[in-house]
Amino acid sequence: MANFVLVHGAWHGGWSWQRVVQPLAREGHRVFAVTLTGVGERAHLMSPAITLETHIEDVRAVIEAEELRDVVLAVHSYAGMIGTAIADRWGDRLKHLVYVDAVVPRPGESWSSTHARATREARLAGAAATPEYTLAVPDPAGYGLTPEDNAWVLRRLTPHPGHCYESTLDFDPARVARVPRTFVNCTQPALPTIDAIRPRMADPNFWGGLWRSGGGAQVVELATGHDPMVSRPAELAELLRRCAG
Repeated sequence: MANFVLVHGAWHGGWSWQRVVQPLAREGHRVFAVTLTGVGERAHLMSPAITLETHIEDVRAVIEAEELRDVVLAVHSYAGMIGTAIADRWGDRLKHLVYVDAVVPRPGESWSSTHARATREARLAGAAATPEYTLAVPDPAGYGLTPEDNAWVLRRLTPHPGHCYESTLDFDPARVARVPRTFVNCTQPALPTIDAIRPRMADPNFWGGLWRSGGGAQVVELATGHDPMVSRPAELAELLRRCAG
């Protein structure tokens, strides 16, 4: 049986993976849907002290506490920053890294680095106006969900720790590239804040040519929106099974 660690994107929580967790767990796999500090059922821990490093430690701690090896690590959206860090620092614990419509950074970038200037400035101004420096919950209407699923997601989203937005990540692409990688490209509709990432996946020079080397990388397209764990859970679960070998 395989080990899966699933990490949600900004404003979400471990709850967002439940339609993927349930079938995998029924098959006997070990499945851990992490909720990052300050969001979801851990929203009561919100603090301006939370940074990207806090969330990296959240994920590392689950892998360590559960003594997991050969992990299929699936990271959604913002959590691409986290998955990259885990592969860089503890890649020997991973079997496959799956970027689910996620940020794939260059060394020294932040989550905000690839966003349009207007988006970045609006989010930072909004965070500065809150007591705990948080990013306001967005409308998930752009995720291509059914009306029922849109309502289900919207009522569960929580503000996101704002200092994660500009936290930069230094890493060695050669170390990350040793881990086999899959980028899940969600195209219907394509979320604009991921648009800058998609060309990187086809760029032979990305990470100095290392993206395609090492453990190898592939792109899988899903004709769905930004939350495929909600809109296409069966297809995403099957993809994760394949990554587990």
